[in-house]
Amino acid sequence: MWNSANNSGVWAYVEPISLTPTWVHFDKRFGKPACSTGGYPTIRRGSLSNYVLIAQDDLNTLGYRTNGLDGIFGSATQNAVIAYQRSRGLVADGIVGCNTWRSLQENVVGTGPTSTTIN
Repeated sequence: MWNSANNSGVWAYVEPISLTPTWVHFDKRFGKPACSTGGYPTIRRGSLSNYVLIAQDDLNTLGYRTNGLDGIFGSATQNAVIAYQRSRGLVADGIVGCNTWRSLQENVVGTGPTSTTIN
């Protein structure tokens, strides 16, 4: 995961690998938040950003394969989003908006590494 974050070019800062496994990365927030209360912007097929990386990381950790962490919202990521949305009773439109972001963030918190987490 560290290499993906460091090499992607979409993060403002990635802590040195010597701090692993506690490294963090920071993004410069951009785009209108998906929720009126703030948060990440809406992403969909064709999006390219650090927010796509966050969604891909969440989805993979929760068992929904995106075929890697590349920050590109392609067909595999869209299919993973739709499968996730269906499993949670959300509108299965393949778009990560307010409700999907909230659900992803609530479900991934505290999971730690899983058998589908990409490192």
